[in-house]
Amino acid sequence: MTIKFPDNFLWGTSTAAAQIETASDHNWKNFKSRDGYTFLRTSDHEKRRDEDLEYIKKFGSMYRCGVDWARLQPAPKADFEQDVVAEYQGFFQKLLDADMKIMFVFHHFCNPMWFEKKGTWLNSKNISYFMDFAEKCIEHFGNYAYIFNTFNEPGVYALNAFMIGEFPPQKKGYFKGNRALANMGEAHDDLYDLLKAKYPEKQVGISKNTGTFFGTNLLGKWLAKKFDWWFIEKSASYFEKNDFWGISYYVYMPFTPFPVSEIENPGKLKKMGIPNDKMWGYHPKGLKDILLRFHKKYKKPIIITENGVCTDDDAFRQQSLKDYLHTCHEAIKEGVDLRGYIHWTTIDNFEWNLGPTYRFGLVRVDFDTMERTMTGAGKFYTKITQENQVTI
Repeated sequence: MTIKFPDNFLWGTSTAAAQIETASDHNWKNFKSRDGYTFLRTSDHEKRRDEDLEYIKKFGSMYRCGVDWARLQPAPKADFEQDVVAEYQGFFQKLLDADMKIMFVFHHFCNPMWFEKKGTWLNSKNISYFMDFAEKCIEHFGNYAYIFNTFNEPGVYALNAFMIGEFPPQKKGYFKGNRALANMGEAHDDLYDLLKAKYPEKQVGISKNTGTFFGTNLLGKWLAKKFDWWFIEKSASYFEKNDFWGISYYVYMPFTPFPVSEIENPGKLKKMGIPNDKMWGYHPKGLKDILLRFHKKYKKPIIITENGVCTDDDAFRQQSLKDYLHTCHEAIKEGVDLRGYIHWTTIDNFEWNLGPTYRFGLVRVDFDTMERTMTGAGKFYTKITQENQVTI
């Protein structure tokens, strides 16, 4: 069966600057990942922009990306480094020349070390420093953007950096996580107003991570429900001032009563009969439930800002594209105003606290030589984006 998507449906891929550019003086530099690597050299994107551009151009008409705050602004409220500005502007212009639309992301889990030392997102006074960075981004990069994404997955960041201690600065505490979330929410609202004043015709949204959480026993059901409330409902509540919801979806997680993932409990999901990638359970139909849930509650346009699987199995990645796009198409038929699908990710990168062996790329990177190779999934996705349809 071949399913066709609406005319003008947006296709693309997404990256984060810190995950593909060599580490500058930011909070992830020298972080030791789970797979034994050190967060320094990632994918050499800053040295291979033209090469990577050729891949980006194959994957639809939109590229979701950001810039390295630490490289651009070495001190609080400092002027941007003009050579770095010119580097990004040159790349963005090449994207526009290739008829690509840019979704510009202001914050994606990464802060300058000077921002961290001032209390990071736990300190409400730091909002002014972020807003200064954002104003300068608008000045230098705003005209290149087709659409704006203020924060990437703030719930994931607040959870991992300030509640369970997996991301820098590795704090632990429920109230710390909520405080960071609230401060990012305030920054989002301020940035939304700033962007709409400057570019009233351009859409401004948030990227909201979601998932499917369920319990296998009474206590597990209670914990899963509580987690779902915090991770989806509560974290979304700080970012409701938007023109669209960007939805990320990866996770299918049982609570037994504690959460089970392939990361923390290798092999357990398989024993439970749950398909999985290298990180989480795999259940594409859950994405449809999320899309309907946000559509019914907010009645706003939605863009899939991130979706993919962590795997070395190319056939599995191709099948996941079919499965996820099928569920997206079903949601559209049921009335969801889904405007686009942006796959995570363009090229293999440094997967934050887990490391580079956790691969999501449509383009495979040899981390010894940095050589790029188009995968079968990459070719398959290229065909989908060109034809605006997929055979499932």
